[in-house]
Amino acid sequence: MIPAAGTGARYGGAMLKQYLPVCGRPVLAHSIRVFQFHPMISSITVVLAADDQLFESAVGVLAAAVKTVTGGETRAQSVRNGLQYIANNYPTTDWVLVHDAARPCLSVSRLDKFLEQGLASADGAILAVPVGDTLKRSGEAQEIVATVDRDGLWAAQTPQLFRVGALAEAIDAAQQAGCDLTDEASAMEFVGVRPLLVMGSSANIKITHSSDLAIAEALLARKEQSS
Repeated sequence: MIPAAGTGARYGGAMLKQYLPVCGRPVLAHSIRVFQFHPMISSITVVLAADDQLFESAVGVLAAAVKTVTGGETRAQSVRNGLQYIANNYPTTDWVLVHDAARPCLSVSRLDKFLEQGLASADGAILAVPVGDTLKRSGEAQEIVATVDRDGLWAAQTPQLFRVGALAEAIDAAQQAGCDLTDEASAMEFVGVRPLLVMGSSANIKITHSSDLAIAEALLARKEQSS
């Protein structure tokens, strides 16, 4: 499942970041393609905003390879809608991968390794990388108020892999409690589950700021040259 109903508020700009061109294709198209022919992926569901009018023209022939469903006001609500669609239309599906629409540089080799390790974990798994930079906590005036111990800290990435029913129940429970969910793992953590951390890659970049687009362009160009 690829949630693509967000507005990209942190990125800004006139066009939604998932539709920005990179290496001749929209960001979202790259995010879809890594899953399109993978032998362990049975279907791809893209969650779109109710007023989305760009998807089919932007991704072209890829539109025929995916199913689409309308999202909600938050990522959690969009993912929940996607889970309901999957449960209704693919009732024998046990596991779901959730991947950011704006994370176009995931490699097939990284996906293979993630699936191998993640499917062996009863509690699911996420791709992540250990935090390498020194972390600072800021005050109201953007001044440093503390240095945060980075020991044991990881930066979460996607895909994130969980059982369809378990993730749906966890999101429901967290939302009913008013919990602010920033990713799917945070819902599972809310209900006491401890997902596995699988080593990701710094190349699995998420388009968050305008400078990220140039980095993604370079990474994808190198990837296409090597293949």
